[in-house]
Amino acid sequence: MLQVNYIRENREKVLERLAVKNFKQPELVDEVIALDNDRRQTQNKLDSVSAEANAAAKQIGDLMRAGKKDEAESIKAKTGAWKEEIKIQGDALAAIENELQQKLVLLPNLPHESVPKGLTPEDNEVVLENGSKPNLPENAMPHWELAAKYKLIDFELGVKITGAGFPVYTGKGAKLQRALIAYFLDEAEKAGFAEVIPPLVVNEASGFGTTQLPDKEGQMYYINEDKLYLIPTAEVPVTNLYRDVILKADELPVKNCAYTQCFRREAGSYGAHVRGLNRLHQFDKVEIVQIAHPDKSYEVLEQMSLHVQGLLQKLGLYYRVLRLCGGDMSFASALTYDMETWSAAQQRWLEVSSISNFETFQSNRLKLRFRNAEGKTQLAHTLNGSALALPRIVATLLENNQTEKGIKIPEVLVPYTKFEWID
Repeated sequence: MLQVNYIRENREKVLERLAVKNFKQPELVDEVIALDNDRRQTQNKLDSVSAEANAAAKQIGDLMRAGKKDEAESIKAKTGAWKEEIKIQGDALAAIENELQQKLVLLPNLPHESVPKGLTPEDNEVVLENGSKPNLPENAMPHWELAAKYKLIDFELGVKITGAGFPVYTGKGAKLQRALIAYFLDEAEKAGFAEVIPPLVVNEASGFGTTQLPDKEGQMYYINEDKLYLIPTAEVPVTNLYRDVILKADELPVKNCAYTQCFRREAGSYGAHVRGLNRLHQFDKVEIVQIAHPDKSYEVLEQMSLHVQGLLQKLGLYYRVLRLCGGDMSFASALTYDMETWSAAQQRWLEVSSISNFETFQSNRLKLRFRNAEGKTQLAHTLNGSALALPRIVATLLENNQTEKGIKIPEVLVPYTKFEWID
């Protein structure tokens, strides 16, 4: 959530950056400023009346102690009017603050100056490519056919048990999942991330704190009786560990990682591009989260990008890094890098990670602060990234490593899988 003072003091810049995100309601900026003016005026009235009432109360006490009862009673007769006015101004202030909050949550985060303009994924900027496209045999199969051939994943059984998008992993497919999770967690630990195991369901306050609510409630599974949400990513519970927390400056950056299953309704996702593991409703992911000093957060973002790239390099995957354009960014992000791996059998890029800096957008909602060198509290910056999401990693590993003999397991995973080939 943007800070009101920043909007007031930087109106033109706010409008200019919102335009980069193709925001369709720029009039909200002036509405927020107008409501903040009303809030300030009403607060001043309330403070003034309260001051009068407090002064009168003191005066009444002084007069009573001086034996001037008649004068005291005369002033006391006015206290009812003051109380009524305090209630009127208090109710008005609460209504204005509520309306202001409702407007503020509709404003997305401002994109960083480096974010390119654009409307669609085709406008994203390719930052780099690494590796080379694998040469597959002529009879190369997409991962869903490989999964069936080697009995790794049973998509139909998942449909029977639950529905589309909930696969059942079997045999070496299940072991490959477990191996990747353990490998990603071990690599995160080496990079200084402390592991946590968070809940898989969160309350509304947690969803609001990391901006899934009210922006993405349609994409989240909701448990109506308990008013809880299944998490779409570990970012939500892990970042909320620090809601309403004041950290010390020397505690920054805070680095956490977590493996969780993730749940997304993915409403409206149909077609060949979502076949197999390309898009699921339930999937495994290792997430990395950092709470950073505002002066260091973009340095931290680059470090997180390099960590994820290192994982892709060690897995031997051909990948590219994209800087997302304004129109393809999330509501909350100030700058996002997407990592995509090349699916050799499908002949297309698959997104396997997003790494984002939210600056103070989440921490303002979370009231996540730190005490700076001067002893004053200020909002921290929050960042997160997939390191990594498993479905499309598995898809590209299966497709790109297929041979006439079988599917070759990357060397770094063999200590975890305990096998070198899927055959």
